[in-house]
Amino acid sequence: MRQDGGRPSPGMRPRVLDAWGEEIAPALTVLLVPRDPTESTAFFRFQVMKTHDPRDLYERVLAFLQADYFQQPRNFSGLLAAVLPPDSSIAAALQKHARCILEFDQFSQHYRLTCAVLTLPAADPIREAAIWHNRAFNPSLPDDVEVLLLKPRWEPAKAERPRPVPTSTAKSRK
Repeated sequence: MRQDGGRPSPGMRPRVLDAWGEEIAPALTVLLVPRDPTESTAFFRFQVMKTHDPRDLYERVLAFLQADYFQQPRNFSGLLAAVLPPDSSIAAALQKHARCILEFDQFSQHYRLTCAVLTLPAADPIREAAIWHNRAFNPSLPDDVEVLLLKPRWEPAKAERPRPVPTSTAKSRK
């Protein structure tokens, strides 16, 4: 959050695969779910409702997130949430399979997490937290978005070697 103006880094946007390794999405922004989302949801909702100036909203929310929001890992549940547009083909594929593999890559780290996928119903506190968090960056986010809960299996997760970058096999001509 402290770099690149708060834009999601590659480490926040894993590649999404089905259980057989077929790509569902090259990247999906995921959110860490707080153990108790009540306070952060109230903060995001208040900030979104307080101003119609998107720049002011962005700066307030970014300051909150850059301060100490992410500094205490014990404040997070280990769950992830993803907000997708209504009628999203990615959401449909994830719901159909009910499982996925997330591949996170950032710097020299690579992680694979197997996740169960659940659709969060209206008024679920985690759904509300994810929506208001996203509205802080996109105030026009509609109410009918799909919010998926991703429940990782943390036990088998481990850092792996980064995937090699494909290189051209063509030989240069002299």
